[in-house]
Amino acid sequence: MELLHSGKVRDVYADGDDLILVASDRISIYDVILPTPIPDKGKILTQLSLWWFDQLSDVLPNHVISATDVPAEWAGRAIRCERLDMVMVECIARGYLAGSGLKEYQRDGAISGEKLPDGLIEGSKLPTPIFTPTTKVPPGEGHDEFMTYADVEAKVGAEAAAELKRITLEVYRRGQQVAETKGIIIADTKIELGRAKDGTVKLGDELLTPDSSRFWAADEWKPGGSQRYLDKQFLRDWSSSLTDWDRTEPGPAVPDEVVEATRNRYIEVYERLTGSSWA
Repeated sequence: MELLHSGKVRDVYADGDDLILVASDRISIYDVILPTPIPDKGKILTQLSLWWFDQLSDVLPNHVISATDVPAEWAGRAIRCERLDMVMVECIARGYLAGSGLKEYQRDGAISGEKLPDGLIEGSKLPTPIFTPTTKVPPGEGHDEFMTYADVEAKVGAEAAAELKRITLEVYRRGQQVAETKGIIIADTKIELGRAKDGTVKLGDELLTPDSSRFWAADEWKPGGSQRYLDKQFLRDWSSSLTDWDRTEPGPAVPDEVVEATRNRYIEVYERLTGSSWA
């Protein structure tokens, strides 16, 4: 097999007409790969994505061909998948105010050009989920920037932009609907979309994982501050306490206790969502 791309978390190999997507235990924050892996992270991301692909199969088809027809050394962390022509827009849905969306709102009263009511605070539930796309900048070439809906229309065309918005919000709506029954709030999520050879839009990469979504414990949700995160925000918060790191390469080593706490959060969200024990 030929290694086509090595990203912040995943390695992509060509195997004939198929791709093999391998999730590593690498973790990145602020677009910087940290030198310390999180044990089992790659397997958790893969297995949770597969669970979500199945849950949302009636919303949109996905790129998965097989979760078992992969090299033995990558069992559990790899997916054989279809090649897609990926959409060069980061498709993000937000239902709550947090992260970069909060900063954008505090500055402009809007996110991606979507005007929001005055007086919202960190952790506020939005009146309705919104589509807040960003640019998709290649690794090492800067950071993604918010796009307005008009920007998306200019990039992909009006019909495709409407389709991206509809799909993104429906995936978020359905995902949030499922998560609520498990005591979890999905504050926001990023999905990857691409077109198959026949033009069909399909879900790719990962879906509704602690790397691509902001998960909160619903019974502890309280607007006005940070929430109990069940995702890698815990690691971002830890890094913000460092006075000698400016969020550029090289990333800082992660202490054992922070590694364990991060891993535990990934396991907790997997077990709460799927109802299965992580062995």
